[in-house]
Amino acid sequence: MKLNIFLSFLLLIPMAVFSQEKEIKTNAHPELIRGPYLQAASSTGIVVRWRTDVSSRSRVRFGVSPDRLDQQVDDTRLLTEHQVKLNDLKPYTKYYYAIGGFQDTLQVGKDNSFMTLPEPGKRGKYRIAALGDCGDNSINQRNVKNQVIKYIGDQELNAWILLGDNAYSDGTDAEFQSKFFNIYKDDLLKKYPLFPTPGNHDYHDTDVTSAKAQVTHETAYYQNFSMPTEGESGGVASHTQAFYSFDLGNIHFLSLDSYGKEDQAYRLYDTLGPQVNWIKKDLAENKNKGWVIAYWHHPPYTMGSHNSDKEEELVKIRENFIRILERYGVDLVLCGHSHDYERSRLMAGHYGPEVTFNAAKHNLSSSSGRYDGGTNAAPYVKGQDAKGTVYVVSGSAGKLGGKQKSFPHDAMYFSDADHGGASMLEIEDNRLDLKWICADGQIRDQFTMMKNVNQHQVIQLKKGEKKTLTASFVGKYIWSSSPSSERSLVVSPDKDQIYSVTDEFNVVKDTFEVHVSK
Repeated sequence: MKLNIFLSFLLLIPMAVFSQEKEIKTNAHPELIRGPYLQAASSTGIVVRWRTDVSSRSRVRFGVSPDRLDQQVDDTRLLTEHQVKLNDLKPYTKYYYAIGGFQDTLQVGKDNSFMTLPEPGKRGKYRIAALGDCGDNSINQRNVKNQVIKYIGDQELNAWILLGDNAYSDGTDAEFQSKFFNIYKDDLLKKYPLFPTPGNHDYHDTDVTSAKAQVTHETAYYQNFSMPTEGESGGVASHTQAFYSFDLGNIHFLSLDSYGKEDQAYRLYDTLGPQVNWIKKDLAENKNKGWVIAYWHHPPYTMGSHNSDKEEELVKIRENFIRILERYGVDLVLCGHSHDYERSRLMAGHYGPEVTFNAAKHNLSSSSGRYDGGTNAAPYVKGQDAKGTVYVVSGSAGKLGGKQKSFPHDAMYFSDADHGGASMLEIEDNRLDLKWICADGQIRDQFTMMKNVNQHQVIQLKKGEKKTLTASFVGKYIWSSSPSSERSLVVSPDKDQIYSVTDEFNVVKDTFEVHVSK
């Protein structure tokens, strides 16, 4: 009997120790090991995420002043992966925030801030950075990041997007930690909303588990990021983290998945699959947005570290898919995969291999796209027919180098596989600028696109009546009849007159034919 009691006592000891360890694990002071980072942003909401080493409750304090965090959202669950949704925010407003638990503040300060997105459709001046193939923990990755931050300076970055292959080589959680979150944690992640897209390395690349991951989407990528899947950031709800859309002012973005499978079978190039059906619906419902930009990982045109004439994903995307985007008037396509930078002119209708590219047929403009007064320099102009797309490969924000024998691709006006860089979009009203910012700080390529410019208006006025004439373009203004350099000019002619306004390089021009009646 005494022996049985003694044995029972021994059995209870480890249970007591385990219970005590569990209590310590969940109630100890947590340490911040990832984040914070900003997800699924909209004009009125945002998700703040972070990770702790032990389970704890979640609290975000926030406000419009760093000295007055007078609002608070709590989550009472004991978690290590913290996701707190802030709702009912003011559009295009800067907020400061602190993260922690109910008893501890893990991080607070003036650098812990974010700007909500502008209202959908609202025109303004917006900046979006695009980083492709970034997560390799290289010197190039750090240098590119530093130059992006330097370029931003005191300006606002409204969002940044990822073009896939975000953590090499297999997209594991440990690789995401060391090669992505640790690199960007002190600057980009805590301040600017992030909208990612997956690449093949986010699906374990060629590892034996890749085939399963493409079907199940059970990867660290999908565990680490929160996407606006229910249309909360604009666009049509996708109900899946694999692809989604969002609005940033008058810009509509689509983030697409070019490697995973939907319904265990359909890829991006399967035009009857769920993703493409959603894309068609989303584009149809957002065709009146100022700009439409689609981004995914595998490019239709490249001769960098990958060959778009040989790799199945690239060939089929070009042959089957991009004609749909062109049909709906998509303005810009951003991809990664090749570890270089390649950029086309405004083009349309090329779906075959490189040898079938015909510049006279497929380029809709012979301009360089540069808007700097140089030789053959003029912006690409899209009219009411919305025809033409510029294709950009920007896959050297981390990984760098590699050329095919036929590099550069004939469809690409500018190509560089020797320098790492990231793309910076600057969009104001009906003008889009893209600058390729390199790891050494140089901007080695840039182009400008404008919509519905070079206008001719016929205006009827009564004598003595005033009329405000407004240039159709964004830039510097030279009026034919006035020293004014403003975009708008008030006129009140006493007889018929033609007014004109040009840009500083005399490549964009509006005319106003004013007829005066007595």
